[in-house]
Amino acid sequence: MSAFSPFSSLGRLATRLRERLGRADRVTVAAALIALAAGFLTFAVAATVFSHHSANHDEGVYLTQAALLLGGQVEFHAGPLADAVHPWFFIEDGGRLYPKYTPVPAALFAVSMGLFGEPRVTLAAVAAGNAALVYLLGGLSVGRRAGLVAALLFAASPMAIATSAAFLPYAPTTFFNLVFAVAYLRSVRDESLRAAGVAGVAVGIAFFSRPYTAVLFAAPFILHALWQVVSGLKRFAADSSASTPRALASAGLRGRPDPVRRHGLTALFGLLFVGVALAYNVRMTGDPFVFPYQAFAPMDGPGFGERRILGHSVEYTLGLALESNWYAVQEIATRWFAAGPLGTALAALGCAVAVRGWQNGGDPIGVVSDAGEETGAPGSPGFRRTAGLLLGGVGVAVVAGNLFFWGTHNALADLSDPTDGLAALFGPFYHFDLLVPLSIFGGVGVVAGWRTLRSVRARLASRGSPSGVTRVALAVAVASAVVVAGVAAVDAASEPIERNAAVDAKHEAAYAPFDEAEFEDGLVFVPTPYGEWQNHPFQYLRNGPGLDGDVVYALDRDPVEDFAVVDAYPDRTLYRYGYRGVWTADPDARVTPKLEPLDRRSGDRIDAETTVGVPDRVDRARVRVDPRRGDAGGPGHVSDTVTDPDGSLTVDWVVTPEGVRLSGVGGATADTADGSAEPVPVDHEGDVVAVTVTLVDPAGATYTYRQEVTVRVTEGDEAGVGDERVEAVWPPERSTCRLVTDCGNEGTYLPEEPDAHPEWVVFETTAEASG
Repeated sequence: MSAFSPFSSLGRLATRLRERLGRADRVTVAAALIALAAGFLTFAVAATVFSHHSANHDEGVYLTQAALLLGGQVEFHAGPLADAVHPWFFIEDGGRLYPKYTPVPAALFAVSMGLFGEPRVTLAAVAAGNAALVYLLGGLSVGRRAGLVAALLFAASPMAIATSAAFLPYAPTTFFNLVFAVAYLRSVRDESLRAAGVAGVAVGIAFFSRPYTAVLFAAPFILHALWQVVSGLKRFAADSSASTPRALASAGLRGRPDPVRRHGLTALFGLLFVGVALAYNVRMTGDPFVFPYQAFAPMDGPGFGERRILGHSVEYTLGLALESNWYAVQEIATRWFAAGPLGTALAALGCAVAVRGWQNGGDPIGVVSDAGEETGAPGSPGFRRTAGLLLGGVGVAVVAGNLFFWGTHNALADLSDPTDGLAALFGPFYHFDLLVPLSIFGGVGVVAGWRTLRSVRARLASRGSPSGVTRVALAVAVASAVVVAGVAAVDAASEPIERNAAVDAKHEAAYAPFDEAEFEDGLVFVPTPYGEWQNHPFQYLRNGPGLDGDVVYALDRDPVEDFAVVDAYPDRTLYRYGYRGVWTADPDARVTPKLEPLDRRSGDRIDAETTVGVPDRVDRARVRVDPRRGDAGGPGHVSDTVTDPDGSLTVDWVVTPEGVRLSGVGGATADTADGSAEPVPVDHEGDVVAVTVTLVDPAGATYTYRQEVTVRVTEGDEAGVGDERVEAVWPPERSTCRLVTDCGNEGTYLPEEPDAHPEWVVFETTAEASG
């Protein structure tokens, strides 16, 4: 019976799968499991420890850039609203906003955003890929078993765990660097043009992603390629009849020695992507040799002397470079590599083992493998020696090259405090590629140690020691080593994870109103604790590429600028995001958030009433209306004083096109201190009217209720017809302050949080527009 059966097809597929798995050795399967575990761990950390993103605000830049790419854009076209929606680390150019970073990492994040709606999938894939590539690179260089341990050490390094789980460019760039290294070595070992082409594409993409990082990683390989090309040409010139320059030139690519063809192909593809990077520069900055980061901060690149970005500058000297980078290397060796000092000691042991093998005319494989054992690293001892030297060269290039870049100094912040700066949360991430040689030589050290234990067991057995005692002793030694290594690894990884978790807990509390809200055509004004930047610090609140999604975020700035945003989105529901407290980088300094819906009130006049609570010990209250926030000596204000207020105090005030005035205090007509009932003018284009009620006790201590309402005067109705009208954004910003009359966000009034204020505090305000 030959009828088609889907079950028989599935059965044959399962059989073939079992055959393939059966042929796969245990080392390969273990490496695959380590890579998968690294991916799952990274996704878990990203979804929990960084659920609302990290303290590194570059994440918001890359995610915003990814959203732009998904929308078919490389920049925002914000026009006159550019300053109101200006994201962190974006350059403003005539209403155009573009990021200072290249689009490669963002493009990777955009892939999983588009396919799965979850960019963290890219983080997991990159982490798994890096672990797998470290295994492959280790297998090429020092054997598969050492490569397997190297993959585990890399994946377990705290710097890899923390940095790979955030939307940062370092792990993705390392991924392409590792693809380049593996492909390059395979092209040399197998004389493969295909591998050489892959190497060129990978290093080109790495250059496009982070040029300086890619150059440092590739530098040893470039030197090796040049040496091979020169040597090949010399041999070709000596052995070939085409010994004259003209003959050599006419021989063509196929007539060249293999190194020339292979490395020429690598260079060709690499330079192709360098050209893509330069073309991107032309598109963004107008100059192929001006990268966007240079347009943002021309003095932020490699080099010594004055280095500067925004308002931060430093005289970067060789001495400061040596101090900062020595500290960074120490931090990696003791805190950020797997198992801390123990892992670093294993890497040093592995390096010593490899050097000894090379000096004895052998190679690392011969030192760390038993005779006749399948190592999985075909190729001559000379090839493996070369591969090991190139890995060592990567370590030297990363350490030496970063001396010329002041970024490590900035990331470390206070060199005397390992818990300060972004490096305290992610490690010295500009040295991320240093984990590669450390892990591979660490793998050599572990395998060498294991081989030493087996050798000791064999010697003891040959001397007649009881086999049972030998096994027990070796088992105890191995178990002790595993326990010590495990404890060291957990201890090294737990501290930065805990610090990042504390930051995330702060972010989760601050963003709680947004997690609970559902917006539909919303416009949210956000505060500016670090200056007029979107996503710095609130990178969880990002705009879409068209600035027209379900919610648009705008900076809460001066009244004229805020009204310009409101006019640009006339049909959206307005909100104001605020908080009580001071926003700092300290994870323990939390704020209490408030997301408040707003309304636009407009008419010939706006009559407002403010009622505040008064405790028994107060003997007088000072009322003041000032249309110039923070300008007590400005063009004018109105004030009044009430003696012996009882329980509560009501203040009536009016805003008209002519200005603002007090109309009543404590139920009586206002008796202003200056004896005038004339209104104080407001700025017609936009102003902030501050109304304060300051309670004073017999000892002189004060408690102030402060409200600030944004107002302007418009010409007629919505069509501009008729008499002048006054418009206000309601409700006002409210705060309560001890001893001072203005305490900013520290005193933000939270009507839904009664425990945040004394029990006698009442702060109610209403307004009615008429006409």
